Amino acid sequence: MKSAPHFKEIADRYSAIFCDVWGVIRDGHSILPDAIQALQNVRKRGLPVILVSNSPRPAHDVLRQLSLMGAPANAWDGIVTSGDATRIALEEYAPGPFFKIGPPGGDDLLYSGLEIAFSDAGDALAIVCTGLTRALGETPDDYRSLLQSLADRQLPMICANPDIVVQVGDELVWCAGALARLYRELGGKSVIAGKPHKPIYDLAYQVLRETGWQGEPSSVLAIGDGPETDLAGAARIGVESLFIGDGILGGDVDASDADAVRHLLSQYQVTATWFSPRLIW
Repeated sequence: MKSAPHFKEIADRYSAIFCDVWGVIRDGHSILPDAIQALQNVRKRGLPVILVSNSPRPAHDVLRQLSLMGAPANAWDGIVTSGDATRIALEEYAPGPFFKIGPPGGDDLLYSGLEIAFSDAGDALAIVCTGLTRALGETPDDYRSLLQSLADRQLPMICANPDIVVQVGDELVWCAGALARLYRELGGKSVIAGKPHKPIYDLAYQVLRETGWQGEPSSVLAIGDGPETDLAGAARIGVESLFIGDGILGGDVDASDADAVRHLLSQYQVTATWFSPRLIW
């Protein structure tokens, strides 16, 4: 693993970019201008950029959010989300009924157009989890007894957002992936289509090829701040990675210190090809 404080120093080694959203180009409250500029510049060099997000929302809604935050559309060529991949997984378990765990009404777009039904926990044949009911003030352990009762019935949980936590400004907020992890610990089965799993990358390569890209799959660089999602996913699909140290783990490491970063990532049993505190051209 080597330091890459400036993206321009390594960009020409690759034919395309898969870039995370939360923690790399936005911090939850605002867009990060340096990261946007880096993506714009790499596109000027002819490398297509596909945003690969573990958001449980469909791609068009994430694009709407980015636009409202002021992110220019010329910083990327396409986007895929865990929500897109999860819709495919939900169809495999249709019509349900599904028991929903997540913010009330917060992810209705995830289900739009799908022929599926919902029920209370007692009548459900499967679970769909998009997050905690309240993003602030709750922890996964608050759901332990509920999840244990569902795991005892061996109901599959379709997890729409594999992230364990996400950065919102200076805070870390629990995500659906934390509930899916606890569900597995309690003996339940989770179905995850987002990073680090293959379905979302299949979608990413599909969108990448639609740009006219004809490179080798292994010539893509994956950029992200999540060891268990971005870095593990890059390793699974056989591509090199750039770890952004000031994202969700920014409070845990000096992201300019190679030994510190290496030690931190070893705790997650992953590594990266490159590391940088932030995505800067």
